[in-house]
Amino acid sequence: MILITGASSGIGAATARAFAREKRPLALWARRLEKLEALRAECLKLGAPAVHVASVDVRSERAIADEVSANAAVYETAEVLVNNAGLAKGLAPLQSDDPANWDEMIDTNLKGLLYVTHAVLPFFLKKNRGHVVNLGSVAGRWTYPRGHVYCATKAAVRALNESLRLDLSGHAIRVTEIAPGMVETDFSRVRLEDEAKAKAVYAGMTPLSGDDIAETIVWACGRPAHVNVQEIVIYPTVQASPTVVSRKPIP
Repeated sequence: MILITGASSGIGAATARAFAREKRPLALWARRLEKLEALRAECLKLGAPAVHVASVDVRSERAIADEVSANAAVYETAEVLVNNAGLAKGLAPLQSDDPANWDEMIDTNLKGLLYVTHAVLPFFLKKNRGHVVNLGSVAGRWTYPRGHVYCATKAAVRALNESLRLDLSGHAIRVTEIAPGMVETDFSRVRLEDEAKAKAVYAGMTPLSGDDIAETIVWACGRPAHVNVQEIVIYPTVQASPTVVSRKPIP
């Protein structure tokens, strides 16, 4: 079974569809249950033999524990955990930003990843098999103006990815970070809370799609058991850094 957090849209939903096409059973988490139910039906049609959905806010350690405990028979079959849930809030300088934005990013991008991984790892350790895929960002490697806390959380994801590999040394459990550049999803809508501004982020260029990242995740998970792809940085061709973007679409 493949467990995907933040599965209701964007990269998470695309990853669910991609694994469904591979005939893999799924467990999909997000806060918006109605979107998960629609995605469940879609994934079953695409070939997933079973799809379990749950309204889980990864910021709540209690919600995670309750879901895993209530459905232990589902999660003990987990083979891959995709820690996809994450967001950015605001784009103001640190000195004038709202600290509530920091709490939401830290609680989701960092603590949420920790809570979910901590809850699922016992199932992997019991059978000495599994794969943790963490969605990072190029922002975790190269910061940019007004990115402060978002960049910091994604740098932490990178550090956790490396340290988890060390903690799991000697176990047949793989750990991978996927670090995308600009992907056109709901990311900018959530961050900017303005549809026009969100569209302007990708104006005049060809960004990555959720499907591009999903394909990369499926590829990494499909390597032979003795191969661990530790990290992948994936940019659109027209993006050279978080701040250097050519506004010319790829022909």
